[in-house]
Amino acid sequence: MDELKLIVASNLIKLRQKAGMTQAELGEKLNYSDKTVSKWERGESIPDAYSLTRLAAIYGLTVDDLLHDEGAWQDPVEKARAEEKAAAPTFSSGMVTLVAIVGIWTMAVIMFVVCWVALDQLLWLIFASAVPVSLVTLLVLNSVWNKGRHNMVIIMLLVAAAVTLIFLFLLKRNPWQLFLILIPAEILVVLCFHIRRRKP
Repeated sequence: MDELKLIVASNLIKLRQKAGMTQAELGEKLNYSDKTVSKWERGESIPDAYSLTRLAAIYGLTVDDLLHDEGAWQDPVEKARAEEKAAAPTFSSGMVTLVAIVGIWTMAVIMFVVCWVALDQLLWLIFASAVPVSLVTLLVLNSVWNKGRHNMVIIMLLVAAAVTLIFLFLLKRNPWQLFLILIPAEILVVLCFHIRRRKP
């Protein structure tokens, strides 16, 4: 019996405090004095069946919840959130990234086929353009889901892809000198990722 008094007392204290009520305010709702509420919360007595029913209604619980350890019951709002979270669909970040990149390449193929059929031209540069777009997508999704791990490598590949794409667009002029930009650009990327001060 003493254990039951302590469980009920503990539950009543936690629920009242969570509701932001004083003992006097709770007593007023139940037509009892704050001294009676205090006795319940000290474990000196247990509310009668009628009072337990009213307490359960005030807190949105069942009487059974009030008589059991708090671990056995859950706040209705928290319970609803937990159920909503459990029911929410979960996504594989790797699969979403793969779908996004395959989507980019699908668009590139569609554009290539449309140009081939409608314009009677083979625009291979469409595929070269899909590489930096894919890398930008990968960079964004990697930053969101993997906290930027491996971003340095992705940015280095992106710089190389951008220079290569410019070279391909200007291929008739043979601007091989563009690749000289890659060396300092890649060094710059590496240095930017190591710019943070180390903790002493």
